[in-house]
Amino acid sequence: MADLTFFSRAAMMRLAVAAGLVLVTTASQAQAQDAIGTPPTVPQGSFAAPAAPAPAAPAPTATPSAAPAEGVAPAKAAEPEKAAPVKAKAKPKTRRAAAPAAIALSQDPQPSLTPQTYERTLKAAARYQAIVASGGWPVVPKTAKFAPGATGKAVAMLKQRLAIEGDLRPDEALGDSFDAATKAAVQRFQVRYGLAHNGIVGPATLAAMNVPAETRLHQLEATVQRLATSRFPFGERYVVVNIPSASVEAVENGRVFRRYTAVAGDPEHHSPVVETKITAINFNPTWTVPTSIIKNEIIPKMRKDKGYLARQGLTLLDREGKEVSPASIDWSGNAALGYTVRQPEGARNALGQIRIDMPNSMAVYMHDTPGKHAFSRADRFLSHGCVRVSDVRQLATWLLDGSNPGWNRSRTDEAIAIGARKTVNLNTPVPVIWVYLTAYPLADGTVQFRDDVYKLDTTGASPGQPPLASATPTGGLW
Repeated sequence: MADLTFFSRAAMMRLAVAAGLVLVTTASQAQAQDAIGTPPTVPQGSFAAPAAPAPAAPAPTATPSAAPAEGVAPAKAAEPEKAAPVKAKAKPKTRRAAAPAAIALSQDPQPSLTPQTYERTLKAAARYQAIVASGGWPVVPKTAKFAPGATGKAVAMLKQRLAIEGDLRPDEALGDSFDAATKAAVQRFQVRYGLAHNGIVGPATLAAMNVPAETRLHQLEATVQRLATSRFPFGERYVVVNIPSASVEAVENGRVFRRYTAVAGDPEHHSPVVETKITAINFNPTWTVPTSIIKNEIIPKMRKDKGYLARQGLTLLDREGKEVSPASIDWSGNAALGYTVRQPEGARNALGQIRIDMPNSMAVYMHDTPGKHAFSRADRFLSHGCVRVSDVRQLATWLLDGSNPGWNRSRTDEAIAIGARKTVNLNTPVPVIWVYLTAYPLADGTVQFRDDVYKLDTTGASPGQPPLASATPTGGLW
Protein backbone atom coordinates (compact mmCIF):
# COMPACT_ATOMS: atom_id res chain seq x y z
CA MET A 1 0.00 0.00 0.00
CA ALA A 2 2.86 2.36 0.80
CA ASP A 3 4.34 1.83 -2.66
CA LEU A 4 1.00 2.53 -4.33
CA THR A 5 0.55 5.68 -2.26
CA PHE A 6 4.00 6.86 -3.19
CA PHE A 7 3.40 6.17 -6.87
CA SER A 8 0.17 8.11 -6.76
CA ARG A 9 1.83 11.18 -5.22
CA ALA A 10 4.80 11.01 -7.56
CA ALA A 11 2.54 10.65 -10.58
CA MET A 12 0.50 13.63 -9.45
CA MET A 13 3.68 15.67 -9.16
CA ARG A 14 4.94 14.76 -12.62
CA LEU A 15 1.61 15.53 -14.24
CA ALA A 16 1.24 18.78 -12.32
CA VAL A 17 4.75 20.01 -13.03
CA ALA A 18 4.69 18.90 -16.67
CA ALA A 19 1.56 20.92 -17.18
CA GLY A 20 3.03 23.83 -15.28
CA LEU A 21 0.28 23.25 -12.72
CA VAL A 22 -2.00 25.05 -15.14
CA LEU A 23 -5.15 23.76 -13.56
CA VAL A 24 -6.85 27.02 -14.43
CA THR A 25 -5.99 28.90 -17.59
CA THR A 26 -9.17 30.05 -19.24
CA ALA A 27 -11.72 29.79 -16.45
CA SER A 28 -12.50 32.76 -14.28
CA GLN A 29 -11.08 32.97 -10.78
CA ALA A 30 -14.47 32.17 -9.33
CA GLN A 31 -14.63 29.00 -11.45
CA ALA A 32 -11.14 28.13 -10.33
CA GLN A 33 -12.21 28.36 -6.72
CA ASP A 34 -15.17 26.10 -7.38
CA ALA A 35 -12.80 23.57 -8.92
CA ILE A 36 -10.57 23.26 -5.86
CA GLY A 37 -13.14 23.90 -3.17
CA THR A 38 -13.54 26.74 -0.73
CA PRO A 39 -10.65 26.97 1.72
CA PRO A 40 -11.52 26.99 5.41
CA THR A 41 -12.07 30.19 7.31
CA VAL A 42 -8.83 31.07 9.02
CA PRO A 43 -7.82 33.42 11.85
CA GLN A 44 -5.42 35.47 9.76
CA GLY A 45 -7.74 36.12 6.86
CA SER A 46 -9.21 34.23 3.95
CA PHE A 47 -7.12 32.91 1.11
CA ALA A 48 -9.86 32.28 -1.40
CA ALA A 49 -9.43 33.14 -5.07
CA PRO A 50 -9.03 36.89 -5.52
CA ALA A 51 -12.37 37.29 -7.26
CA ALA A 52 -14.24 36.62 -4.06
CA PRO A 53 -12.09 36.34 -0.94
CA ALA A 54 -13.83 35.53 2.31
CA PRO A 55 -13.93 38.14 5.08
CA ALA A 56 -10.58 38.81 6.68
CA ALA A 57 -10.24 38.28 10.41
CA PRO A 58 -8.81 40.82 12.85
CA ALA A 59 -5.11 41.44 12.69
CA PRO A 60 -2.89 39.11 14.71
CA THR A 61 -2.21 40.26 18.22
CA ALA A 62 1.20 40.25 19.75
CA THR A 63 2.12 36.80 21.02
CA PRO A 64 4.71 36.30 23.73
CA SER A 65 7.82 34.88 22.16
CA ALA A 66 9.56 31.77 23.37
CA ALA A 67 11.98 32.15 26.24
CA PRO A 68 15.47 33.14 25.10
CA ALA A 69 18.34 30.69 25.27
CA GLU A 70 20.46 30.63 28.38
CA GLY A 71 22.85 33.54 28.53
CA VAL A 72 21.21 35.33 25.65
CA ALA A 73 19.48 38.66 25.73
CA PRO A 74 15.93 38.47 24.34
CA ALA A 75 16.38 37.99 20.63
CA LYS A 76 15.48 40.74 18.25
CA ALA A 77 13.35 38.62 15.97
CA ALA A 78 13.14 41.54 13.59
CA GLU A 79 14.08 45.16 13.53
CA PRO A 80 10.99 47.39 13.31
CA GLU A 81 10.47 48.61 9.79
CA LYS A 82 10.40 52.28 9.03
CA ALA A 83 7.84 53.66 6.65
CA ALA A 84 9.13 54.42 3.17
CA PRO A 85 10.19 58.07 2.66
CA VAL A 86 7.56 60.42 1.31
CA LYS A 87 9.84 62.09 -1.23
CA ALA A 88 11.83 60.12 -3.75
CA LYS A 89 14.64 62.71 -3.68
CA ALA A 90 15.22 62.37 0.04
CA LYS A 91 18.66 60.93 0.72
CA PRO A 92 18.10 57.41 2.10
CA LYS A 93 19.81 56.39 5.30
CA THR A 94 22.45 53.73 5.06
CA ARG A 95 20.91 50.46 6.15
CA ARG A 96 21.70 46.82 5.96
CA ALA A 97 20.18 44.96 3.04
CA ALA A 98 17.02 43.05 3.78
CA ALA A 99 17.81 39.70 5.37
CA PRO A 100 17.57 36.79 2.92
CA ALA A 101 15.36 34.84 5.27
CA ALA A 102 12.41 34.93 7.61
CA ILE A 103 13.32 37.61 10.13
CA ALA A 104 10.58 36.84 12.64
CA LEU A 105 10.04 33.53 14.40
CA SER A 106 6.47 32.39 13.81
CA GLN A 107 4.29 31.85 16.88
CA ASP A 108 1.71 29.82 14.92
CA PRO A 109 1.04 26.42 16.55
CA GLN A 110 0.45 24.85 13.14
CA PRO A 111 3.44 22.80 11.88
CA SER A 112 5.07 23.92 8.64
CA LEU A 113 5.09 20.30 7.46
CA THR A 114 2.42 17.64 7.95
CA PRO A 115 1.31 14.54 6.01
CA GLN A 116 -1.21 16.76 4.18
CA THR A 117 1.24 19.49 3.08
CA TYR A 118 1.82 17.98 -0.36
CA GLU A 119 -1.87 17.92 -1.31
CA ARG A 120 -2.46 21.36 0.20
CA THR A 121 0.42 22.75 -1.86
CA LEU A 122 -1.12 21.42 -5.07
CA LYS A 123 -4.32 23.27 -4.26
CA ALA A 124 -2.46 26.45 -3.33
CA ALA A 125 -0.51 26.28 -6.60
CA ALA A 126 -3.78 26.07 -8.52
CA ARG A 127 -5.03 29.21 -6.81
CA TYR A 128 -1.83 31.14 -7.52
CA GLN A 129 -1.97 29.95 -11.13
CA ALA A 130 -5.39 31.63 -11.29
CA ILE A 131 -3.87 34.83 -9.89
CA VAL A 132 -1.11 34.73 -12.50
CA ALA A 133 -3.61 34.06 -15.30
CA SER A 134 -5.58 37.10 -14.17
CA GLY A 135 -2.57 39.41 -14.44
CA GLY A 136 -0.92 38.99 -11.05
CA TRP A 137 -0.84 41.96 -8.70
CA PRO A 138 0.26 45.59 -8.96
CA VAL A 139 3.69 46.90 -8.02
CA VAL A 140 3.32 49.06 -4.94
CA PRO A 141 5.29 52.33 -5.19
CA LYS A 142 8.35 52.35 -2.95
CA THR A 143 8.37 56.10 -2.41
CA ALA A 144 4.76 56.58 -1.36
CA LYS A 145 3.72 57.45 2.18
CA PHE A 146 1.95 54.57 3.90
CA ALA A 147 0.77 55.59 7.33
CA PRO A 148 -2.60 55.76 9.10
CA GLY A 149 -4.69 58.47 7.47
CA ALA A 150 -2.67 58.60 4.24
CA THR A 151 -4.67 58.75 1.01
CA GLY A 152 -4.00 58.59 -2.68
CA LYS A 153 -3.42 56.34 -5.65
CA ALA A 154 -0.52 54.49 -4.04
CA VAL A 155 -2.67 53.53 -1.05
CA ALA A 156 -5.37 52.28 -3.42
CA MET A 157 -2.75 50.10 -5.14
CA LEU A 158 -1.57 48.79 -1.77
CA LYS A 159 -5.12 47.82 -0.86
CA GLN A 160 -5.60 46.10 -4.20
CA ARG A 161 -2.37 44.17 -3.66
CA LEU A 162 -3.50 43.01 -0.22
CA ALA A 163 -6.95 42.01 -1.49
CA ILE A 164 -5.61 39.82 -4.30
CA GLU A 165 -3.97 37.39 -1.85
CA GLY A 166 -6.92 37.63 0.51
CA ASP A 167 -5.31 39.63 3.32
CA LEU A 168 -7.92 42.38 2.84
CA ARG A 169 -11.64 41.82 2.23
CA PRO A 170 -13.05 43.16 -1.08
CA ASP A 171 -15.37 45.60 0.70
CA GLU A 172 -12.45 46.93 2.75
CA ALA A 173 -10.30 47.34 -0.35
CA LEU A 174 -12.51 50.11 -1.71
CA GLY A 175 -11.27 53.68 -1.54
CA ASP A 176 -7.78 55.12 -1.18
CA SER A 177 -7.45 55.65 2.57
CA PHE A 178 -4.94 53.82 4.79
CA ASP A 179 -7.38 52.91 7.55
CA ALA A 180 -7.37 50.43 10.43
CA ALA A 181 -8.50 47.60 8.17
CA THR A 182 -5.58 48.26 5.84
CA LYS A 183 -3.08 48.19 8.69
CA ALA A 184 -4.57 44.92 9.93
CA ALA A 185 -4.25 43.47 6.43
CA VAL A 186 -0.59 44.52 6.28
CA GLN A 187 -0.04 42.67 9.55
CA ARG A 188 -1.65 39.54 8.14
CA PHE A 189 0.61 39.78 5.11
CA GLN A 190 3.68 40.22 7.31
CA VAL A 191 2.84 37.16 9.39
CA ARG A 192 2.56 35.02 6.25
CA TYR A 193 5.89 36.25 4.91
CA GLY A 194 7.88 35.84 8.12
CA LEU A 195 8.21 39.56 8.78
CA ALA A 196 7.72 41.56 11.96
CA HIS A 197 3.94 42.06 12.03
CA ASN A 198 3.91 45.72 13.07
CA GLY A 199 1.67 47.02 10.28
CA ILE A 200 4.37 49.36 8.98
CA VAL A 201 4.89 49.25 5.22
CA GLY A 202 8.67 49.55 5.25
CA PRO A 203 11.33 48.39 2.77
CA ALA A 204 11.25 44.68 3.73
CA THR A 205 7.46 44.51 3.45
CA LEU A 206 7.45 46.37 0.14
CA ALA A 207 10.16 44.08 -1.22
CA ALA A 208 8.07 41.01 -0.36
CA MET A 209 4.90 42.56 -1.81
CA ASN A 210 6.57 43.40 -5.11
CA VAL A 211 7.86 39.91 -5.85
CA PRO A 212 5.84 38.89 -8.94
CA ALA A 213 2.98 36.42 -8.61
CA GLU A 214 4.77 34.19 -11.11
CA THR A 215 7.69 33.85 -8.70
CA ARG A 216 5.37 32.90 -5.85
CA LEU A 217 3.79 30.27 -8.09
CA HIS A 218 7.23 28.87 -8.93
CA GLN A 219 7.97 28.61 -5.21
CA LEU A 220 4.86 26.49 -4.70
CA GLU A 221 5.78 24.33 -7.69
CA ALA A 222 9.24 23.80 -6.21
CA THR A 223 7.66 22.65 -2.94
CA VAL A 224 5.58 20.13 -4.89
CA GLN A 225 8.73 18.76 -6.49
CA ARG A 226 10.62 18.52 -3.22
CA LEU A 227 7.85 16.75 -1.33
CA ALA A 228 6.75 14.36 -4.08
CA THR A 229 9.35 11.70 -3.28
CA SER A 230 9.46 12.17 0.49
CA ARG A 231 8.71 9.12 2.62
CA PHE A 232 9.12 10.81 5.96
CA PRO A 233 7.48 8.72 8.72
CA PHE A 234 5.32 11.29 10.48
CA GLY A 235 4.33 10.22 13.95
CA GLU A 236 2.89 11.64 17.14
CA ARG A 237 6.22 13.34 17.82
CA TYR A 238 8.64 14.60 15.17
CA VAL A 239 11.04 17.47 14.47
CA VAL A 240 10.99 19.76 11.44
CA VAL A 241 13.87 22.01 10.41
CA ASN A 242 12.67 24.35 7.67
CA ILE A 243 15.91 25.78 6.34
CA PRO A 244 14.57 29.00 4.71
CA SER A 245 12.73 29.85 7.94
CA ALA A 246 15.86 29.24 10.04
CA SER A 247 13.68 27.50 12.60
CA VAL A 248 13.25 24.16 14.33
CA GLU A 249 9.82 22.80 15.28
CA ALA A 250 9.15 20.17 17.93
CA VAL A 251 5.80 18.75 16.88
CA GLU A 252 3.58 16.71 19.17
CA ASN A 253 0.08 15.44 18.40
CA GLY A 254 -0.24 17.65 15.33
CA ARG A 255 0.73 20.90 17.06
CA VAL A 256 3.99 22.75 17.50
CA PHE A 257 5.06 22.12 21.09
CA ARG A 258 7.84 24.67 20.69
CA ARG A 259 9.48 26.48 17.78
CA TYR A 260 13.15 27.39 18.14
CA THR A 261 15.25 30.03 16.46
CA ALA A 262 18.01 28.38 14.44
CA VAL A 263 21.19 29.20 12.54
CA ALA A 264 21.46 27.27 9.27
CA GLY A 265 24.11 26.87 6.57
CA ASP A 266 25.30 29.91 4.71
CA PRO A 267 24.78 30.32 0.92
CA GLU A 268 28.13 28.63 0.24
CA HIS A 269 27.66 25.79 2.74
CA HIS A 270 24.06 24.67 2.43
CA SER A 271 22.25 22.82 5.15
CA PRO A 272 21.13 19.71 3.23
CA VAL A 273 17.76 17.99 3.13
CA VAL A 274 17.73 15.05 5.52
CA GLU A 275 15.17 12.49 6.65
CA THR A 276 16.29 10.35 9.58
CA LYS A 277 15.72 9.80 13.29
CA ILE A 278 17.18 11.40 16.39
CA THR A 279 18.76 8.58 18.38
CA ALA A 280 20.77 10.18 21.17
CA ILE A 281 21.78 13.34 23.00
CA ASN A 282 25.51 13.98 23.44
CA PHE A 283 26.24 16.13 26.48
CA ASN A 284 29.52 18.08 26.61
CA PRO A 285 30.65 16.81 23.20
CA THR A 286 34.04 17.14 21.61
CA TRP A 287 34.27 18.49 18.08
CA THR A 288 36.32 16.77 15.39
CA VAL A 289 37.00 19.36 12.71
CA PRO A 290 35.96 18.22 9.20
CA THR A 291 38.71 17.80 6.62
CA SER A 292 37.15 20.48 4.44
CA ILE A 293 37.49 23.05 7.23
CA ILE A 294 41.07 21.98 7.97
CA LYS A 295 41.97 22.45 4.30
CA ASN A 296 40.06 25.61 3.52
CA GLU A 297 40.27 27.49 6.81
CA ILE A 298 42.70 26.14 9.37
CA ILE A 299 45.73 25.56 7.11
CA PRO A 300 45.55 29.09 5.57
CA LYS A 301 45.23 30.62 9.04
CA MET A 302 48.10 28.59 10.46
CA ARG A 303 50.34 29.77 7.62
CA LYS A 304 49.77 33.32 8.81
CA ASP A 305 49.50 32.72 12.54
CA LYS A 306 51.21 29.73 14.17
CA GLY A 307 49.34 30.32 17.41
CA TYR A 308 45.88 30.02 15.87
CA LEU A 309 45.18 26.42 16.97
CA ALA A 310 46.21 27.07 20.56
CA ARG A 311 44.08 30.19 20.88
CA GLN A 312 41.05 28.34 19.53
CA GLY A 313 41.56 25.49 21.98
CA LEU A 314 42.18 23.00 19.15
CA THR A 315 44.52 20.04 19.47
CA LEU A 316 46.34 18.09 16.75
CA LEU A 317 46.27 14.27 16.92
CA ASP A 318 48.16 11.67 14.90
CA ARG A 319 46.71 8.41 13.59
CA GLU A 320 47.23 6.75 16.98
CA GLY A 321 45.34 9.51 18.75
CA LYS A 322 48.43 11.02 20.33
CA GLU A 323 48.68 14.79 20.60
CA VAL A 324 51.18 16.40 18.24
CA SER A 325 52.73 19.84 18.47
CA PRO A 326 51.52 22.12 15.65
CA ALA A 327 55.10 23.37 15.34
CA SER A 328 56.17 19.92 14.10
CA ILE A 329 53.90 20.15 11.05
CA ASP A 330 54.79 21.74 7.72
CA TRP A 331 51.84 24.07 7.16
CA SER A 332 53.07 25.28 3.76
CA GLY A 333 51.43 22.28 2.11
CA ASN A 334 48.60 19.92 3.01
CA ALA A 335 50.47 17.68 5.46
CA ALA A 336 48.00 18.63 8.19
CA LEU A 337 45.27 16.71 6.35
CA GLY A 338 46.88 13.53 7.65
CA TYR A 339 46.08 14.55 11.22
CA THR A 340 42.94 14.96 13.28
CA VAL A 341 42.06 18.40 14.64
CA ARG A 342 39.86 18.18 17.70
CA GLN A 343 38.36 20.60 20.17
CA PRO A 344 37.79 19.16 23.66
CA GLU A 345 34.54 19.49 25.56
CA GLY A 346 33.95 22.74 27.38
CA ALA A 347 32.34 26.16 27.16
CA ARG A 348 34.50 27.14 24.17
CA ASN A 349 33.59 24.08 22.13
CA ALA A 350 32.05 24.97 18.77
CA LEU A 351 29.20 22.53 19.44
CA GLY A 352 28.46 24.08 22.80
CA GLN A 353 27.22 21.72 25.50
CA ILE A 354 24.76 19.60 23.53
CA ARG A 355 24.89 17.72 20.24
CA ILE A 356 21.72 16.05 18.93
CA ASP A 357 22.74 12.80 17.24
CA MET A 358 20.80 11.97 14.05
CA PRO A 359 22.71 9.44 11.90
CA ASN A 360 22.68 10.37 8.20
CA SER A 361 24.87 10.15 5.11
CA MET A 362 25.40 13.92 5.06
CA ALA A 363 27.10 13.85 8.49
CA VAL A 364 25.08 16.82 9.79
CA TYR A 365 23.39 17.34 13.11
CA MET A 366 21.84 19.93 15.43
CA HIS A 367 23.79 21.42 18.30
CA ASP A 368 24.35 24.14 20.86
CA THR A 369 26.82 26.99 20.31
CA PRO A 370 28.91 29.34 22.45
CA GLY A 371 28.06 32.13 19.98
CA LYS A 372 24.47 32.65 21.04
CA HIS A 373 24.46 36.25 19.79
CA ALA A 374 23.80 34.84 16.30
CA PHE A 375 20.26 33.88 17.29
CA SER A 376 19.32 37.56 17.57
CA ARG A 377 20.38 38.31 14.00
CA ALA A 378 17.87 38.77 11.21
CA ASP A 379 20.13 36.90 8.79
CA ARG A 380 20.73 33.53 10.44
CA PHE A 381 22.52 31.70 7.61
CA LEU A 382 26.00 31.50 9.05
CA SER A 383 27.03 27.87 9.60
CA HIS A 384 28.92 25.32 7.53
CA GLY A 385 25.78 23.18 7.15
CA CYS A 386 24.83 21.94 10.60
CA VAL A 387 22.00 23.64 12.47
CA ARG A 388 22.53 25.54 15.73
CA VAL A 389 19.46 25.64 17.97
CA SER A 390 18.51 28.27 20.55
CA ASP A 391 17.56 26.95 23.99
CA VAL A 392 18.77 23.53 22.87
CA ARG A 393 18.57 22.34 26.49
CA GLN A 394 14.80 22.59 26.29
CA LEU A 395 14.71 20.72 22.97
CA ALA A 396 16.94 17.97 24.35
CA THR A 397 14.70 17.70 27.41
CA TRP A 398 11.59 17.38 25.22
CA LEU A 399 13.24 14.65 23.15
CA LEU A 400 14.31 12.65 26.21
CA ASP A 401 11.18 13.29 28.27
CA GLY A 402 8.98 11.72 25.61
CA SER A 403 11.28 8.72 25.23
CA ASN A 404 12.96 8.02 28.55
CA PRO A 405 10.58 7.89 31.56
CA GLY A 406 11.58 10.17 34.39
CA TRP A 407 13.72 12.53 32.34
CA ASN A 408 13.26 16.24 33.04
CA ARG A 409 15.03 19.58 32.73
CA SER A 410 16.88 19.09 36.01
CA ARG A 411 18.50 15.94 34.67
CA THR A 412 19.54 17.79 31.51
CA ASP A 413 21.16 20.55 33.56
CA GLU A 414 22.89 18.00 35.79
CA ALA A 415 24.33 16.12 32.80
CA ILE A 416 25.84 19.38 31.52
CA ALA A 417 27.07 20.55 34.92
CA ILE A 418 29.20 17.43 35.37
CA GLY A 419 31.36 18.70 32.52
CA ALA A 420 32.30 15.27 31.24
CA ARG A 421 31.18 13.69 27.99
CA LYS A 422 27.98 11.71 28.31
CA THR A 423 25.63 10.14 25.76
CA VAL A 424 22.00 9.36 26.55
CA ASN A 425 20.23 7.20 23.99
CA LEU A 426 16.56 7.77 23.22
CA ASN A 427 14.55 4.64 24.01
CA THR A 428 12.24 5.66 21.19
CA PRO A 429 14.02 7.51 18.34
CA VAL A 430 12.22 10.63 17.10
CA PRO A 431 11.79 11.24 13.33
CA VAL A 432 13.48 14.42 12.08
CA ILE A 433 13.34 16.07 8.68
CA TRP A 434 15.33 18.97 7.29
CA VAL A 435 13.39 20.52 4.43
CA TYR A 436 13.77 23.45 2.06
CA LEU A 437 10.31 25.00 1.81
CA THR A 438 10.04 28.58 0.60
CA ALA A 439 6.28 28.25 0.11
CA TYR A 440 3.91 26.06 2.10
CA PRO A 441 0.24 26.16 3.10
CA LEU A 442 -0.75 25.61 6.72
CA ALA A 443 -3.68 23.51 7.85
CA ASP A 444 -5.92 26.58 8.12
CA GLY A 445 -5.37 27.50 4.45
CA THR A 446 -2.88 30.34 4.92
CA VAL A 447 0.04 30.22 2.48
CA GLN A 448 3.43 31.03 3.95
CA PHE A 449 6.38 32.34 1.91
CA ARG A 450 10.07 32.64 2.78
CA ASP A 451 13.09 33.88 0.83
CA ASP A 452 14.90 31.46 -1.48
CA VAL A 453 18.18 31.88 0.38
CA TYR A 454 20.05 29.26 -1.66
CA LYS A 455 18.54 30.31 -5.02
CA LEU A 456 17.18 26.83 -5.75
CA ASP A 457 13.52 27.43 -6.57
CA THR A 458 14.11 27.89 -10.30
CA THR A 459 15.51 24.35 -10.54
CA GLY A 460 13.34 22.56 -8.01
CA ALA A 461 16.54 21.24 -6.42
CA SER A 462 17.08 20.72 -2.72
CA PRO A 463 20.17 21.76 -0.73
CA GLY A 464 22.98 19.29 -1.25
CA GLN A 465 21.29 17.80 -4.29
CA PRO A 466 21.36 18.48 -8.04
CA PRO A 467 17.94 18.98 -9.66
CA LEU A 468 15.76 15.88 -9.21
CA ALA A 469 18.73 13.72 -8.18
CA SER A 470 19.85 12.03 -5.00
CA ALA A 471 22.18 13.75 -2.57
CA THR A 472 25.91 13.19 -2.39
CA PRO A 473 27.46 13.06 1.11
CA THR A 474 29.42 16.21 1.87
CA GLY A 475 31.24 15.08 5.00
CA GLY A 476 31.13 16.50 8.50
CA LEU A 477 29.92 20.07 8.84
CA TRP A 478 29.17 22.46 11.66
